[in-house]
Amino acid sequence: MVDLWLYAKRERKAEFRYMIDVPIYTIQGKEAGQMAIDEAHLGARVRPKLLKQAIVMYQANRRQGSAAGKSRGMVQGSTRKIFRQKGTGNARMGAIRNPVRRGGGQTFFKRPRDFRQRMPKRMRRLACKNAILAKILSQDVLILEDLSFDRPKTKELQTILGAVGVTRSCIVALDAPSKVLYQSSKNIPRTDVCPVAELNAYDVLRRKKLVFTKTAFEAFSARVAREYDE
Repeated sequence: MVDLWLYAKRERKAEFRYMIDVPIYTIQGKEAGQMAIDEAHLGARVRPKLLKQAIVMYQANRRQGSAAGKSRGMVQGSTRKIFRQKGTGNARMGAIRNPVRRGGGQTFFKRPRDFRQRMPKRMRRLACKNAILAKILSQDVLILEDLSFDRPKTKELQTILGAVGVTRSCIVALDAPSKVLYQSSKNIPRTDVCPVAELNAYDVLRRKKLVFTKTAFEAFSARVAREYDE
C-alpha cells in the first residue's frame, strides 16, 4: 500500500508541470537569453492567504513591544488622603497618585508585551516560493549575467539597475554575501541586497523588482528542485 501511495504521489507531481521563463540581461540592459524554472517547484499556484499570513508574521516580529507606563501603584508618592473629605471647602480628593492629578499614574497604562508570531518552516518556505512565483507571473523578476565590483560603486550600480528597468524599488539576490555590493547599494533608496538563501516572503513582496544574479538563480533553482523531490 505504501509503495502504491508513493507511486501515485509521484504521478500527481508529474502532472500539470509548466516551465516559466525568466529573462536574462547584461549590465548594459540588453536581453541575453532566458532561464527556465518549474512552476511546481514554486508551489504551482499563488496562495494569497498564505502570503498575507507570512507578511503579518514578519511585520509583527519587527515590533519592539517596549512601550510601558506606570499605574497609580507604580508611581512614587504617599497613599495618604490629601485632606479630609468634608469641611475644607475643597473638592474631595484622595491620594496624590490618583490618575486625575498631575504626576499621578495612568488609568490604562501600557505594559511591555511580545508581539512575536510563529510559522512552521514548511509554510515559511512555501510562502517565499509563492512570493517569487507571484513576482515572476507579474514579470517583475529578472536575472543579471554578472554583477561584481572591485570596490563600492554606488553610481555604477544605480546605472545598471536603471538599464534593466528598475525605476522604483528592488531587492538584489546574490549567491553569497558581498560587502562591496552591500556598500554600493546603501545610498540607493528602496534598494536591498541579500544572499539568495536569506530571502523571505516579506522582503520579496515589499519591493517592486526582484533581481537575481545568474549564479544566485541557479543556486535557487537547484534548492527548490531538491526540496520538491523530498
